[in-house]
Amino acid sequence: MDSPMCLIKNTDGELCVEPEAINYLMGLKQQVVVVAVVGLYRTGKSYLMNKLAQKRTGFALGATIQSKTKGIWMWCVPHPEKTDHTLVLLDTEGLGDVEKGDSKNDAWIFSLAILLSTTLVYNSLGTINNDAVEKLQYVNELTERIKVRSHTDNEEEEEGTQFVQFFPDFVWTVRDFTLQLEIEGREITPDQYLENSLQLKKGTSKKINDYNLPRECIRNFFPARKCFVFPSPTTPDNMQRLESMDEAELSESFRGVADTFCRFIFEESRVKTVIGGHTLTGEMLGHLVNAYVETIAKGNVPCLENAVLAMAKIENQAAMDEGLAVYQKGMEDVKDLFPVDINQLSEKHLSSETQATQAFMKRSFKDENGEFLKALAEAISNHSADLFKQNKNASEKKCKALLEKLSAPMDQEMKEGRYATPGGYELYCNHHDNIVAQYRAEPNKGVRAEEVLEQFLKEKSSESNSILQADNKLSENEKTIQAEKKKTAELEQEKAAFKQQKAEMECTIENIGKGQEKYLKEMREKMEEERKQQQQEFNRTLERRMQEQKDLMEKGHKEKADLMRQEIEEIKKKNQLEKDHSTQNQMALLESLKQQAEKQKKQIKALMQERSQADERLCIVL
Repeated sequence: MDSPMCLIKNTDGELCVEPEAINYLMGLKQQVVVVAVVGLYRTGKSYLMNKLAQKRTGFALGATIQSKTKGIWMWCVPHPEKTDHTLVLLDTEGLGDVEKGDSKNDAWIFSLAILLSTTLVYNSLGTINNDAVEKLQYVNELTERIKVRSHTDNEEEEEGTQFVQFFPDFVWTVRDFTLQLEIEGREITPDQYLENSLQLKKGTSKKINDYNLPRECIRNFFPARKCFVFPSPTTPDNMQRLESMDEAELSESFRGVADTFCRFIFEESRVKTVIGGHTLTGEMLGHLVNAYVETIAKGNVPCLENAVLAMAKIENQAAMDEGLAVYQKGMEDVKDLFPVDINQLSEKHLSSETQATQAFMKRSFKDENGEFLKALAEAISNHSADLFKQNKNASEKKCKALLEKLSAPMDQEMKEGRYATPGGYELYCNHHDNIVAQYRAEPNKGVRAEEVLEQFLKEKSSESNSILQADNKLSENEKTIQAEKKKTAELEQEKAAFKQQKAEMECTIENIGKGQEKYLKEMREKMEEERKQQQQEFNRTLERRMQEQKDLMEKGHKEKADLMRQEIEEIKKKNQLEKDHSTQNQMALLESLKQQAEKQKKQIKALMQERSQADERLCIVL
């Protein structure tokens, strides 16, 4: 993307997506790292975004008191550190713009920045004082603006416990910082400066509670925090031409902090994930943007769970379509060779089916009851059945054409009465046996070779019998012997046709078995991958909550620390329940796939049993 484009347009307080930007995201198949910047208007947010894009210009900076960015603008650039990843930069409309006069609109912009990003950069001017913390008022409203689950037994549980698992890392950038980083004469780091500014006061008065509320919200919702303090980039007179200034003209200390900030973002910002630890591509992010903005436009509260389920449905359908397309493409080569023998077709089928399943597994997620995997298996089964039928038809067509060509001279002699003479039956048999020998010598006849030959022999049976009975050279006893001999040959051919059909059925059962093994193997690997993702997500959440609890205890907030400890225990219990539920669903799905395959095999075995009984009767006759 050469330059930023508007992703979410804000027109008179109404938010809507820009189709061009959504279409761009939909075409982005790489995983994305999303960094959003929020803060008061005219605080230099756009400069930071341009710096992250490694461009001097891009997002509008502006040099007046009027806000330049409306809505949310997006710039997608190659990630400088992560190969085959895209860095998505979101520059948001400045909060507190007096021209809007609508704090509700600011809250939605802030909420969307949180919902879409993996790292949230909050930009402010001067210092981190009480006023700066209170200006981050939208954090206090998060539970009213965003829901994690569509249904929660305890609504208060959402305040922190669930949010922390899905919210972005928090980076506070303080611009035009002029103070000394010291506390009681001791030098501190920017991170310590931020943590000191977020310390809670002891007590229960209304004044202390009002002081602690925004700080508690920030600590609860954003346990991963980082701070950068930027000195002024240049003199006040030069600020108006900041966009056109060369980097060398900016102060060395400012450039140093800016480089450290960028390096931190590039190295530490995670790939965008959703509930369950699933990583997102640009296309999936586009679905999320649509879902969130559409929900807000309807006057409803965005729900992470609902948005992810809606996105999963779209992605799983696309994964199913992609898997089927992979299978169809994989079968194109062998299709051009029809007719082929059953082993060649089966090997290609299994190979293409494996590739299709892998393509599906790579893209799908939260297909918890296996709805889309089963649909893919059924679609492949239907398509393969059609291909096997096409192969049979091609074999039948080729074999019939071959027999027609080989028997043409004999048919002509039949018309001319060549066989209607004494000794004509022997001549007919010689020609007939020669046709069969030539037919058998012809390669690549396909799966219907024996059946078509059986049909041909049956069709010629009455003709052969007529010639036999009319041949005066043969005695009645010889005619009886020849008739029995002919009948035996036909029965032998019928047996050969049965054998070929049986081999085809056995191959089909083997395919189902191998296919089932591959499906179950891929499914287990997918489940294990998702389990690891969920565990990593849980471990990260638990680690952060435990660190917060430790900090509260060290600062003397024993009551709050005890509440945090109880919350941690609840998180552990809930995680174990979710793991148990997930395991039960997975076992049920695997069992369902097994039963589906066994049902198919039983149907074919029943048909094989019927054919075997017919074959046994034929053997008795022979």
